[in-house]
Amino acid sequence: MDAVEKAIQTQIANIEKSTGKTIAEWKQILEGSGFTKHGELVGFLKEKHGFTHGNANTLVHMAKQSHAGAAENETDWIEEQYKGKEDLKPWYDSIMELVGSLGTDIEVAPKKAYVSLRRKKQFAIIQPSTKSRMDIGLNIKGKEPSGMAEKAGSWNSMCTHRIKLENASGINNELMDWIRHAYEQAG
Repeated sequence: MDAVEKAIQTQIANIEKSTGKTIAEWKQILEGSGFTKHGELVGFLKEKHGFTHGNANTLVHMAKQSHAGAAENETDWIEEQYKGKEDLKPWYDSIMELVGSLGTDIEVAPKKAYVSLRRKKQFAIIQPSTKSRMDIGLNIKGKEPSGMAEKAGSWNSMCTHRIKLENASGINNELMDWIRHAYEQAG
């Protein structure tokens, strides 16, 4: 099981534990809600059942079989991201293992070009940008970039800071401190 699958399984277990209902029971509730669109279903879970955005989003993906691990999902986004950039995949796995130690409330949302990490809001993205560079985008308000972090600028409008990793030695305490700061601010 890779880091993303492990994070999703932990999130599912936490949903079941905190709500007292299984994923199958939540799927039935969603089917009976009268809503069909993803955003409507997420809103329903948040407004009527007190879900956080991340847990509601994951549950809706599970119910609609559109999450990254769904058998019906035609594209494994993470696998696609690292085609031709295979040397960077171990970096991603290492970062995700460290991210998993931050808390159990992290939503891991693979996209076509990057992986979004969310709490109540997105706090980081991990993107294999070239064959030899990975970019970490962070959302941190009120903290000036320093050390390995620079202003994100026009690289990604969803991020305030950007860290360019060009070798595995960049996966270190400084990187984790930056990610931890973004994670804590997103809570």
